[in-house]
Amino acid sequence: MARYLDPKNDLTFKRVFGEHPDLLIGFLNSVMPLSSDRLIREVEYLPAEQVPDIAGKKNSLVDVKCKDKSGRVFIIEMQMLWTDDFTNRIVFNASKAYVRQLDKSESYHLLQPVYTLAILNGNFDHGSEQFYHHYAIVNKENTDEVIEGLEFVLIELKKFKPEKWGERKIAALWLRFLKEVDERMISLPAELAENEQILKAAELCLEGGFTPEELFVYEAYWDWVRTEKTIREGSEARGLAKGLAEGKTERDQLEIERDQLEAERDQLEVERNQLEAERDQLETERNQLKAEKEKDQENMVLNSSKAGLSVETISAITGLLPEQIHEILNR
Repeated sequence: MARYLDPKNDLTFKRVFGEHPDLLIGFLNSVMPLSSDRLIREVEYLPAEQVPDIAGKKNSLVDVKCKDKSGRVFIIEMQMLWTDDFTNRIVFNASKAYVRQLDKSESYHLLQPVYTLAILNGNFDHGSEQFYHHYAIVNKENTDEVIEGLEFVLIELKKFKPEKWGERKIAALWLRFLKEVDERMISLPAELAENEQILKAAELCLEGGFTPEELFVYEAYWDWVRTEKTIREGSEARGLAKGLAEGKTERDQLEIERDQLEAERDQLEVERNQLEAERDQLETERNQLKAEKEKDQENMVLNSSKAGLSVETISAITGLLPEQIHEILNR
């Protein structure tokens, strides 16, 4: 029986939205605050790693980054654990993407807006039931006056309820896909399966579509999330103890423990980067195998054609559609 993998996992999230521009466009057009005359028509993927222009400055890594035909940049991040510095990080990443649009000799009027979409599996605004948060540079006294440049949308999945977004049906379906699909699901709900793009996204998350090596990376990511969560919960508990404790000796001991936790976190970050590198290597190998398979099919089509076989016969042998065979023969 088929089993789905969780699309919030780093591996599956990038498989769905980082490799299939049609799904990324549909997702962004549904959840981002874009008017009908400013919808995205096509995208070009950009490198996820933003390397600074000045040596020694901080690199940053996002999940998916792209630009549309007009030059607008979109940064998409899936965050499993909330941290207090996350908002600073998304502003940092967006600002870096904004300023790197221009060379020294280019004019400011060429700058295009940068939009950040951050999907949070945890809660960050505990004082509100609102799950959709849209931030822009606005006049505080007249919020209709907006300076274009940076916009941020933060979505708290745990607070999301489909009935709250009845007027935005497609957006609600996408958020249901992210919130509900996981390893426990063996059958896609009918409302999700009825949408062609979401059905495609769900099929990309089927366990059978991943190699054993990729599944190892998938599970390793969850191990990292659980370990990071344990460390943070331990830090919070120790922080509470620190607030109640008295005396310099105890404070010094807590400082030592905090340093140890930070060292453990740094090690986890190194391991996560290694997993990322392994995933990229697996992806490269997968693409190479795909290219080799296509080359073998092309050679089989050409040789079969030279041998006098009809297109229908070649199609039956190779499993290719007649249109694909004609395309190969016409190259």
